[in-house]
Amino acid sequence: MGVLYWLESIRNPVLDAIMLFITRFGEETVFLLIALTVFWCASKREGYYLLFVGFFGTVLNQFLKLACRVPRPFVRDPQFSAVEAAKNGAGGYSFPSGHTQSVAGTLGGIARWHKNARFRVACICLLLLTAFSRMYLGVHTPQDVLVSLCIASVLIFALYPLINRAANKPARMYLLLGVMCAISFAFVCYANFSSFPANIDAANLEEAQKNSYSLFGALLGFVLGYSIEHRYIRFEEKAVWWVQILKVVGGLALLLLCKEGLKLLFSAVGWTWVGTSALRYFATVLAAACVWPLTFPRLNALSGKRETA
Repeated sequence: MGVLYWLESIRNPVLDAIMLFITRFGEETVFLLIALTVFWCASKREGYYLLFVGFFGTVLNQFLKLACRVPRPFVRDPQFSAVEAAKNGAGGYSFPSGHTQSVAGTLGGIARWHKNARFRVACICLLLLTAFSRMYLGVHTPQDVLVSLCIASVLIFALYPLINRAANKPARMYLLLGVMCAISFAFVCYANFSSFPANIDAANLEEAQKNSYSLFGALLGFVLGYSIEHRYIRFEEKAVWWVQILKVVGGLALLLLCKEGLKLLFSAVGWTWVGTSALRYFATVLAAACVWPLTFPRLNALSGKRETA
């Protein structure tokens, strides 16, 4: 806590605003935006790599949170205060840091994939700043952040050769997907059917259970989406710049409609079971992997017509 108390002592409104902006790079929406933009517009292979690192990292992160059940610094020490605006996105347990895990896996994976030295340095600097922001804002300890950085680093370097070898060999890809689904299913069982102490925080346990279903649903959508895309769609990533923008904007709008639309539907019919999050994320990932890419040939044809005109 000594480091956090020192950071608390140097806080000021300007630094608070900067760190609140930087910390957003560790959010789930930013990970999805970057990974799906790469998948749709740059390289399917790199997109699969980022998604594998992200999914594996999230499952491990959520398992450790529930297994260790470490309270947030401002909960553990009532004398310590976090930046108030950062506490809204700091639910659940503290160890390890989910934001750090996400940004390190995403930007670290991009840095590993690309060879440009300056680009790599920029990615690494931004991910380290994001990790630092979690401590500055008072929502994570150095231990939370360092463990997440270590987990992300192991996954980045371990999965890089595996994805490269499996990219053109479906059997290997299905093996990786099977392992990932098995780990995710194990987390579902652990989170929902284990005997936890009676004094466990009910809100944090419910959040972990919801996350376990969300991850499992997303992975099942990933498996089915990969199979359909690889066998029947095989979309082309390259396109003119304005088509690329349409692909990203339209795709994200569709995913938001799937994710939030199903949430509203389940709420309207009174289906409040925590496992409905699996259905929402299954549909969302499936839409990203193979439903939305069905529109790409039409968008590319439209660009051809415009150039001819």
